[in-house]
This record gives sequence, C-alpha cells and structure tokens, in this order.
Amino acid sequence: MERNDPRSRTDAYGSRINRSHSRLLANFVPWASIVVAIVLPVFPIATAMPLVPPLGLVMLLAWRLVRPGLLPVWAGVPLGLLDDLYSGQPFGFAVFTWSLVMLGIEILETRMPWRSYWQDWFTAAMVIMSYLLAGWLLSGGQPTVHSLVALFPQFVLTVLIFPIAARLVAMLDRVRLTRWKVL
Repeated sequence: MERNDPRSRTDAYGSRINRSHSRLLANFVPWASIVVAIVLPVFPIATAMPLVPPLGLVMLLAWRLVRPGLLPVWAGVPLGLLDDLYSGQPFGFAVFTWSLVMLGIEILETRMPWRSYWQDWFTAAMVIMSYLLAGWLLSGGQPTVHSLVALFPQFVLTVLIFPIAARLVAMLDRVRLTRWKVL
C-alpha cells in the first residue's frame, strides 16, 4: 500500500501507528485551565467598582457547555473551594453556587442534549447574571440601586468574554486530545 501512496500511513504529525492520547494531559488540561482562570483576576486590575469578570466560572461554564460530560458533576465543589480562597466572596459561596451550576447544566443536558451555540451563550448569560446577583446580595454590602448599576459593566463584560472562553476551550481541547507516541 505504501508503494501506491506513500502518505497513506502518515498524518501531519508523522506515523499514525503507535500514537495515542495522553491520559495525564486529557485529565489535567480542563482542571488546570479553570484553576488558572480562577487565579488570573487577582493580578491585572484593582478598581473601586466590580469590573473584573469571574473568569473561573466562565471557564467552568465553557468546559461544561462546549465539552459536556468531561467534568464530573462534583467538580463544582473543589473548584468552588479554590475560587472562594481567591474571589473575596463569603467562604462557601462559590462552592454552593458552582455546585448548583453544575447540577443545573446537568439537568439541562438531559433535557436538551442538542443545543446550538446561541443557546449555550444564553444559558451562560443567565448563569452569570444569577451568580453576579447572588454575589451582590450575599457579599455583606448594602444592596442599593447605585451598586446594582455599578454591577452592570461586569455583567456585560463577562457575557461578552464567554465566546472567547468557549473558543479557548475548543483550542485547549485539541491540545488535550493530541496524539503522542506510545513507548
């Protein structure tokens, strides 16, 4: 067969024989990308009003909506615990809300297994709005109309960042499923 077409047993990365996915990479990339997204908002900016989006939640939503079934339902507990350490919200807030998000998306997945990109974006926007409003109410501050108006730019920025996060998840998923030479 190689005499007729020398490219028949090769692809862009060389021989297809003896290539397989790395289990370590396949399991590590989603968790690591969410952890980096949780820690990332600590560094760039410090403002008087909430502007930095909850990137950890956005990445969790992106992984769960782009690659359903990849993260277990209980993933909201340890990742929410880590987010509680970095976000400044009351301890246990992210554990509770991220667990509810994972359960809610699991229920949505059983009801509507085939969704479009726009439905995923709408779902993420509703989850993000609920998360930000719950954080606003439970943060210990005085909920006023002015603080609600100040929350609006963070909501808009977070909803607009979701497609970028979904695209990043798609690229990380290709990296995660790269075939490596098996020894």
